[in-house]
Amino acid sequence: MRAVMIANPKGGAGKTTLATNLAGYFANSGKRVTLCDLDRQQSALRWMAFRDSALPSITGYFGGNQMLFSLPKEPDWVVLDAPAGLQGYKLNDYLRVVDRVIVPVVPSVFDMAATEDFLNSIRNELRGRRGIIGIVAMRVDPRTRAAAMLEEFLQHFDVPITAYLRNTQNYVNAAAAGLTVFDPPRAKHRRDEEQWQPLLQWLAD
Repeated sequence: MRAVMIANPKGGAGKTTLATNLAGYFANSGKRVTLCDLDRQQSALRWMAFRDSALPSITGYFGGNQMLFSLPKEPDWVVLDAPAGLQGYKLNDYLRVVDRVIVPVVPSVFDMAATEDFLNSIRNELRGRRGIIGIVAMRVDPRTRAAAMLEEFLQHFDVPITAYLRNTQNYVNAAAAGLTVFDPPRAKHRRDEEQWQPLLQWLAD
């Protein structure tokens, strides 16, 4: 079993979008995947309620109320959708049990400022475990000034940008039906799947 946590201290960064689509990718790849929703709002589990049972299977549960956190051993992958504002001993508990941490960041002054202390915190906790943290630039074209601003901001963290995901309604429309961009029919999501490839390769390494 391998585990990946999607985390960012700020709401609206795209954590649940990443978590559900990543779970969809694993499911469509024939992997056994469990989606662990740590947020009291349980947005990921609400999404699962809309998912057609004929689609590749994703199991899920709410893990935010566990006093002593542990992960199920049966799946090939566990995807943790973390709540906004996660910090302190609870954050550290999760960091100890995951193999990778994905931090979605929207390239705005406000989002980057909110993410700075968080990145410092998890880098300190994961000291000695290189290559564990990856950034996903959300709703941004890598050719834009906003992308360049994000790249400059991240230089002193030594954390890679593993993917740039464009601003598109494809994610919104898929989520409303309990779908991901990796579920059939996939032709209209080909460009989105291509943008995910560097992130998926980083997780596979």
